[in-house]
Amino acid sequence: MGNLGVPELLVILLIILVFFGSKKIPELAQGLGKGIREFRKAAKDIEQDSEEEAPKQEEPKRIEPRDSSRRQG
Repeated sequence: MGNLGVPELLVILLIILVFFGSKKIPELAQGLGKGIREFRKAAKDIEQDSEEEAPKQEEPKRIEPRDSSRRQG
């Protein structure tokens, strides 16, 4: 797959214009924008939920060495 240049993008836009008509394009763009916003919002909500549910990592318990002067024997 190659990169899309300006001529390719113009051809794609022209095909969209012919296929959908000039009155329908703003409605399509608005719907696409709403869909992208909803997707980003859902992704952010999932990320926040996973961060809240993840157990907090506790610091490892430190084992203190015994004081050898207290030993009896």
